[in-house]
Amino acid sequence: MTRYQLERGPVTLHHQVYLHLAAALDAGEWKRGEQIPTERKLAVAYSCSLITIRRALDELAREGRLERTRGRGTFVTEPPIVRDIMGPTGFADEIRALGYRPYSVVVTARAEEASPAVAAALAIRPGAQVHYLERIRGADSVPLLLEQVRLPTAMLPGLLDHDFTREESLWDVLGNDFHHPVERWQEVLAAAVPNAREAGLLGLRTRRPSILLEGIAFTTGNVPIEHSRTVVSPERARYFVESTGPQVRFVEPLGHRHDPDTGA
Repeated sequence: MTRYQLERGPVTLHHQVYLHLAAALDAGEWKRGEQIPTERKLAVAYSCSLITIRRALDELAREGRLERTRGRGTFVTEPPIVRDIMGPTGFADEIRALGYRPYSVVVTARAEEASPAVAAALAIRPGAQVHYLERIRGADSVPLLLEQVRLPTAMLPGLLDHDFTREESLWDVLGNDFHHPVERWQEVLAAAVPNAREAGLLGLRTRRPSILLEGIAFTTGNVPIEHSRTVVSPERARYFVESTGPQVRFVEPLGHRHDPDTGA
């Protein structure tokens, strides 16, 4: 690796190293899966301390550009795919728009009895029959999501006869074939560590906190039709939210009522 001269000034040394390494990754100096030079070699190349190098590498690792493993070294990962969590298009259409080839793998498709939590979400009795569909959704053969959905069998007889390995939108099927279009949905975001099975299905190299989405979709008449749980790959996917106009959100502390007029 050629030497690079850091400059004393307003930009910190570790951020200069970060910017230079990020540019090298963008230029393809190291390919996905390749090991980059050791911290000691980088410190020599940049004529700086190991602490400076570690801070720059840690920043790139937080962004998902590098994976640092104790005892093995630092390896290049592929930049994550960034999606709009409130996007108006379906998964497959959005992935195509980003320049990737979408794919789906059906892991499980079966009938089962609704648990109390699923029954409450779908407004059906516990033990009622539901369709359970579990799919890996991805781009260019790389898994991005593990999607698990449950839908009331009584409203959707024969749903699992559809071939969901094709990029057929589940919501399109609900609207076009069963005349139950999804008119609104709500989702809760949380952080969770995928279990061993989920990590295996997503092809994760390490088990670290992931985004977990849990939601309910509603059809005409505000009737719940789908309960979903989605585990997002922490290595290959990111979400963003875009908003326009002034929006103020207030989280009320427990045990305190906020008066919007007085501010008290």
